[in-house]
Amino acid sequence: VRLVESGGGLVQPGGSLRLSCAASGTFDSIDVMGWHRQGLGKERELVARIFSDGSAQYADSVTGRFTISRDNVQNTVYLQMNRLKPEDMAVYYCNVHSSVVVNEEGARRYFEDWGQGTVVTVSS
Repeated sequence: VRLVESGGGLVQPGGSLRLSCAASGTFDSIDVMGWHRQGLGKERELVARIFSDGSAQYADSVTGRFTISRDNVQNTVYLQMNRLKPEDMAVYYCNVHSSVVVNEEGARRYFEDWGQGTVVTVSS
């Protein structure tokens, strides 16, 4: 699966950004689409993810400020980030879990792919 991210940039504290990640390639379903981030000197962490049924999970640090959504026709996931804080500054990575049916019985092979990352800078 090829992932193309966009939407990162520089924003002042309290501002908003919207990240997008479009998936393309060969798959029968995309089960989970999400965003992780890695700040300078920090480990990569889950920000938010959304499942094929539309349910979503968020890190405590972004709950109430960020909203994840997906377009199952365009195979695109979005992350709307509001009230950004300096501690949100990081490289944001799109993450996708997909699967392919491999036989007539419906058995699946699962894949996990990462985007190249998009930089979000929060600074005045």
